[in-house]
Amino acid sequence: MDILISSVTQGAVWAVMAIGVYITFRLLDIPDLTAEGTFPLGAAIAAVLMSQGISPVLATLAATAGGALGGLVAGLIHTKMYIPPLLTGILVLTGLYSINLHVMDGRPNITLLNVDTIYTPIQETFNLTKNMAVLVVSFIVLAIVISLLVLFLHTEIGLALRSTGDNTEMSEANGINTNSMKTLGYMIGNGLIALSGAMIAQKDGYSDIQMGIGTIVIGLASVIIAEVILKDLTIGRRLTTIILGSIIYRLIIDLILNQPIIPIQTTDLKLFSAILLALILYFPEFQARRNSRRQLAKANQGGQ
Repeated sequence: MDILISSVTQGAVWAVMAIGVYITFRLLDIPDLTAEGTFPLGAAIAAVLMSQGISPVLATLAATAGGALGGLVAGLIHTKMYIPPLLTGILVLTGLYSINLHVMDGRPNITLLNVDTIYTPIQETFNLTKNMAVLVVSFIVLAIVISLLVLFLHTEIGLALRSTGDNTEMSEANGINTNSMKTLGYMIGNGLIALSGAMIAQKDGYSDIQMGIGTIVIGLASVIIAEVILKDLTIGRRLTTIILGSIIYRLIIDLILNQPIIPIQTTDLKLFSAILLALILYFPEFQARRNSRRQLAKANQGGQ
């Protein structure tokens, strides 16, 4: 039961990041590695501001804005300098490593002991445990994020952004400034990723320069699990299922780490995350091949 509660709590917080990954990875069809730099950036900004007495809400909003700024830089490098998305992500996350250290005043980590967080008011008001307070706040944030995204993606600009990801050439032929749309997608996606970083820093009680490593793997796994479970959904339902995908991913990882058969250390987490993502990525191809073999077998039987 404790594993389930922990997985749901972790999955809910990480789902914010997974939705950010979905914006660039699916809506824009851009493999954006900037997440590995903007995630710790959000955590660093929030931790520094909160340790200086700034309101947790304001610190979290500032972290989101910092992530959006990182996305703006990535978008401009990709669209104005014509650098491929993968190289753009590598350049920006490399540069953000130094920037994150500057934000944290050269320290590799910042603790948030005895500092109020965005979870503290809910925890104290309703006398909840830390995990339950994190869960409640995370679902509130997710509801706000998904509602705003659904409204935005049905506006003229939002539809233009989605059109850019579907078919760039056709979008340009219809007068859409695809470079602006790509840059906007970078900003929205990385803003959400930084928001998740700020929330996780407050949940765990610290910000660390290395906490962005493997972020993109978690985000992609959550998105793909959601797509495997339920296909062909509207944008609002798809964003909602990403929450479920994130929770399932965390549950699988927690079960692997806590199973009694093979002793696994926490240092092996990244390895098993990579293996799990590879299996998840392969699953749709496996399904397609299995269905193809079944259809071929039926055709051969019919021909006999």
